[in-house]
Amino acid sequence: MNTQHYPHWPVGLPHALTAPETSLYVNLEVAARRYPDKTAIIFYDSLISYRQLRAEVDALAGYLQQVCGVQRGDRVLLDMQNCPQYVIAYYAILRADAMVVPVNPMLLTDELSHYVKDSGAKVVLASQEVFPRLAPLLGEAGLQHAVVATYSDYLTVATELTLPEFIRAERDVPVLPGVAAWKDCIAADRAPAPHLAGPDDLACMPYTSGTTGKPKGCVHTHRSVMFNAVVSVAWSVNPVPDQVSLAVLPFFHVTGMQVSMNAPLFFGAAIAILPRWDRDVAGQLITRYGVTSWTVIPTMMIDFLSNPQLDRYDISSLQRVSGGGAAMPEAIAQKLKDLTGQEYMEGYGLSETMAATHTNPPQRLKKQCLGIPICNVDARVVDPVTLAAMPVGEVGEIIMHGPQVFQRYWNDPQKTADAFVELDGKRFFRSGDLGYIDDEGFFFFTDRLKRMINASGYKVWPAEVEAMMYRHRDVQECCIIAARDPYRGETVKAVVVKRPGSEVTPQAIIDWAHDNMAAYKTPKLVEFVDTLPKSATGKVMWRTLQEKELAGE
Repeated sequence: MNTQHYPHWPVGLPHALTAPETSLYVNLEVAARRYPDKTAIIFYDSLISYRQLRAEVDALAGYLQQVCGVQRGDRVLLDMQNCPQYVIAYYAILRADAMVVPVNPMLLTDELSHYVKDSGAKVVLASQEVFPRLAPLLGEAGLQHAVVATYSDYLTVATELTLPEFIRAERDVPVLPGVAAWKDCIAADRAPAPHLAGPDDLACMPYTSGTTGKPKGCVHTHRSVMFNAVVSVAWSVNPVPDQVSLAVLPFFHVTGMQVSMNAPLFFGAAIAILPRWDRDVAGQLITRYGVTSWTVIPTMMIDFLSNPQLDRYDISSLQRVSGGGAAMPEAIAQKLKDLTGQEYMEGYGLSETMAATHTNPPQRLKKQCLGIPICNVDARVVDPVTLAAMPVGEVGEIIMHGPQVFQRYWNDPQKTADAFVELDGKRFFRSGDLGYIDDEGFFFFTDRLKRMINASGYKVWPAEVEAMMYRHRDVQECCIIAARDPYRGETVKAVVVKRPGSEVTPQAIIDWAHDNMAAYKTPKLVEFVDTLPKSATGKVMWRTLQEKELAGE
């Protein structure tokens, strides 16, 4: 186990941390008992106390059990943008002893179908603007029950903050078999059965994709989710209930889920929820509620700091500004420090590790650096073929062993076996990411073994997009690669061979793709070619196209 980073360890923090031996729901139960009248959620000036939060969680859990038939270990889909209902739904599923299956609210019906079929979920909790995409999957398609939430139900006081139209929309839940309005489910106030889930029960299954193109579920227990929620608190924030976290990263993503939702609830802090990025509302919330902790991706921070009205906001309350997913440009990090005195704390993690395995220590923040392995984590850089440890400064594959590492891929023992390797009696997860360790034990990212495009923090898997593109009647062959983008970091590019005689235009293909897949996956660039480069075995040589693109040829 590497220990050269220990001299830079956060002061007073042990190298190994003991997490609670309980379910994640117990964190909310304890916080509600300790601070019943304290604000738990801030939603555009509407406040929800811990007492109300727990009461609604329990009521919804009772409905899931008694009406929807949810049992211990069942999978329940959760498809909403950030909102109070997301937090309530997440913890209600856990309270019902079931497993949360978080999905991106940008996904369309065909994409959602895989999640339903693969997870075996019979119940979905969704917001009303995304429900039309789920409605075709009710009944014979797999889903039997849907609870549909309306964001405006939780706008309980007037506010001058800018409200998106989908947030202001009135309740409009369709009358369909198996479909119930959120308000009615909560109002029924059904008492749930005794809570049985423990640390080794199923808790959450975020999906991640691989080069095969089909998203696969990462099985996490309460133990693995709990660990990173606790470490997030212990690493760099004073763990007192008077902290306020600004939640701008989506809760369906493990970073937003852990750092902006589960961690604050663990120690009774408040969460200021922003469903959709708005730099002015973010500034107003920080000013108005004294936000102390903010986890944000570089593209948001770039936009926030370029706001000509930035000087109208008091952001001096910030004590921690952190993030990951992509390196923060040095000039932006410096501007943040000049304005707030805060240095951007970068970290690294994956869906398979329920967010962070590495974070920069607060007293030794390195720019564009993954940081050091957090508590209880043994991380190494090895040769991808021989698995031999790489010397300082030499690139290899990043592997990690720790309590937050997932158990397995859902219903896929072969991919699970491929994802792990045993070294020194420990089970290490193979990240597929390439990097190196410097002479102080800090990790740096250089490249990916896996084919993945990082567009503003969203992971786009080329094979999945390619599979969708082949549905277009004018596409004979297609290869998806990454193109540089000054704002998103990377964007999606389709290299296409048209069918003979086709006169389709690049824009027509882009428009079609936008109608058939989530916006972040949609190719923003289309290049027509006569042929795609192929190996002797007939495989498309995507790396050749990728290198050509990055070289600007």
